[in-house]
Amino acid sequence: MKRGTHGHNREKNEDRLSDLPDGVLHHILSFSDAKQAVQSCILSKRWKNLWKTLPTLKLTSRQFTTRRAFTKFVSHILSHRDASTSLYTFDFHRAGFIAPQLLKRILKYAFSHNVQQLQINTSCRDLIFLPSFVSCHTLTSLNLCFNLYGVRTVFPNSLNLPALTNLCLQYFIFYVNDDGHVDPFSTLNRLNSLNIYHCMVRGNQTLCISNATLADLKINDDSYDGRMKFFELSTPSLCTFVYCGTPYQKLCGNLSNLSSVKHVEIIVAYCCNYIPKNTSLVLLNWLIELPNAESLTISLNTLKVLSLVPDLLKVEFPSLYCLKSLKVVKDPSSASIPEEIVNFLIQNAPSAKVDTLP
Repeated sequence: MKRGTHGHNREKNEDRLSDLPDGVLHHILSFSDAKQAVQSCILSKRWKNLWKTLPTLKLTSRQFTTRRAFTKFVSHILSHRDASTSLYTFDFHRAGFIAPQLLKRILKYAFSHNVQQLQINTSCRDLIFLPSFVSCHTLTSLNLCFNLYGVRTVFPNSLNLPALTNLCLQYFIFYVNDDGHVDPFSTLNRLNSLNIYHCMVRGNQTLCISNATLADLKINDDSYDGRMKFFELSTPSLCTFVYCGTPYQKLCGNLSNLSSVKHVEIIVAYCCNYIPKNTSLVLLNWLIELPNAESLTISLNTLKVLSLVPDLLKVEFPSLYCLKSLKVVKDPSSASIPEEIVNFLIQNAPSAKVDTLP
């Protein structure tokens, strides 16, 4: 008896899948999360254990109806994955709280399997990162977000991550060292990009961002009370500086400068009625500390705050001689852009292109 056409085609397709190299199969499955990858392995007999050697591991609770089921699945993956296979990318997303023991197990697993790109987004109570625990010589990209309804996770004072080039931190609190300083990034000798969102420093101390290789810095502190009010830059290689929040003090110390910065974005988060009186002068000093910027993006609120500088149009402005592009961000309901403030900013580069962004 002849086999049906449907069965013949299925076996033929299965044979085609089986003939694909493991590298191609790994690449295909890398676009799926771990649950989907495991389920996909039923498509071919040779795929049965393929998920165990995936260099990319994406664990997300969105695919599970209960947190308990997700926790059980995570434990199964970590226990049955091929221990000899290194991790290139490890993404972990869990809604709600996670037990510190499980999170530490996940981090330990990632670091012990030579992870290169690590992203974790969850909430965890009483989690303490010991410097000796955060140690991995292969990690190049680290993205950590622990949003615990306003409670920040303590960030270690130093990291043993010699290969790290990209770091993104959300909802952390920095503590001062025994010498009274907060300088957690100076030991990252290959750091290129640093993003700091909704973090704070205990006791309103100054966060020192000192790094010889850092080229791209983004700080978002758009909370009403400015939780990370004070920071100081010592970044001789910095090229791009993006800030959203309220300026409180000068950008760099007396022995540093920001002449290397070419691209600047400053978004003052709140209108003039809700910021300290000296903010306008601090903002002006920021612009003076960034003399070689070639592109400047600012919000309409930023312009309004700058306009509060007493006799601004009479102030000497030795900056922005290299400016090529000025962009003003405004929403449709905003008032018109104060042209006199725009002209003040481009006075040393009258050929700079001025654009308005919605």
